[in-house]
Amino acid sequence: MSRYYEDKPEGCACAGVKEDLGVCLLQSDCLLKEGKSPRQCLEAGNCEALKSSFFECKRSMLDARSRFRGRTDIDTMLKPS
Repeated sequence: MSRYYEDKPEGCACAGVKEDLGVCLLQSDCLLKEGKSPRQCLEAGNCEALKSSFFECKRSMLDARSRFRGRTDIDTMLKPS
């Protein structure tokens, strides 16, 4: 469940997805009930959709085609209309 608000963290195109991934991990049962670390929960498969979205966002920043097409901002693609 993504959180969208006006004052998103600045710094990169992926900051919003990164924050959503962190919130998802911190609220997961793996962390709260089992007492595992966020890294262990991420490796166990929690928050898989946000993990793949964050990976795609980071990969799009390194894509050489973005010089011609422009960098895609994952936050604007995921934002509900």
